[in-house]
Amino acid sequence: MLRRIVRDTAITCALFGVGAILVRPGRWSLPLGVAGGALLLALSFWAIRGSVDAWLGPGVDDGTGRGSGRLRSSLGLVKFFTRYAMLGFAAYVMMARLHIDPVGMLAGVSALGVAAGVEAVRGRSAPDAGRRS
Repeated sequence: MLRRIVRDTAITCALFGVGAILVRPGRWSLPLGVAGGALLLALSFWAIRGSVDAWLGPGVDDGTGRGSGRLRSSLGLVKFFTRYAMLGFAAYVMMARLHIDPVGMLAGVSALGVAAGVEAVRGRSAPDAGRRS
């Protein structure tokens, strides 16, 4: 399911980018904003996935009997905030320094919501194998 959502997000970002080119021909700030929003979305996915992996990693018993302790938990927390600081810095650079359209960035970031909605509709219309009549 996660692969379908990632695929649908990429397709949605591409459609939003083409739509931005059609809405404002000759001005590249809007389609670049969509691409920038998609990049922020990918960075956010990387940050969330890395944080979840770091938090779930210490709870898994590796058979050695060694405790991971506080140091590993603290490093996971530092990684979490560092990744989101990088995400905020990337958004700042895109809007303030590169002058990318913030509406386009919002469209690129919202592609995940569209893809999740498509997946919800797809799951709702699929036949339920466990349902009895």
